[in-house]
Amino acid sequence: MRVLIQRVTSARVKVEQEIIGEIGRGLLVLLGVTTGDNEDDISYLANKTANLRIFEDDQGKMNLSLLEVGGEILLVSQFTLYADCRKGRRPSFQEAARPEVSEELYLKFIEAMKGYGLKVATGSFGADMKVELVNDGPVTIMIDSNQRNK
Repeated sequence: MRVLIQRVTSARVKVEQEIIGEIGRGLLVLLGVTTGDNEDDISYLANKTANLRIFEDDQGKMNLSLLEVGGEILLVSQFTLYADCRKGRRPSFQEAARPEVSEELYLKFIEAMKGYGLKVATGSFGADMKVELVNDGPVTIMIDSNQRNK
């Protein structure tokens, strides 16, 4: 499971010109699911996301977490985080989990983030979405649960 985390001053997602999720200061989190991911991956990445110290303190150092600054999350499912571009010019998405598996884990990830007491806005699983954001910093971080120390 992968998350691409972007620190934002604002972000929103639209489906067919309608805003379905919107946040102010916080994190835009793009979530990719691969075959074999499970609730342990959710727990690990939810904890990392909520507690990652990437917001500036009074001295301008990245020392505060989303929880500490009272930020919000916009969570969007994105299977293209598992694109394999090693061969040819067209990405392969063989590593992405099947939609029914991905959707179940996506919904569980939403609940895990809400479990931290965070305001969580979402995209619409499987929809053609337009995501708008103001990346603050810019700060963009990728975390892969398969690369953690087990």
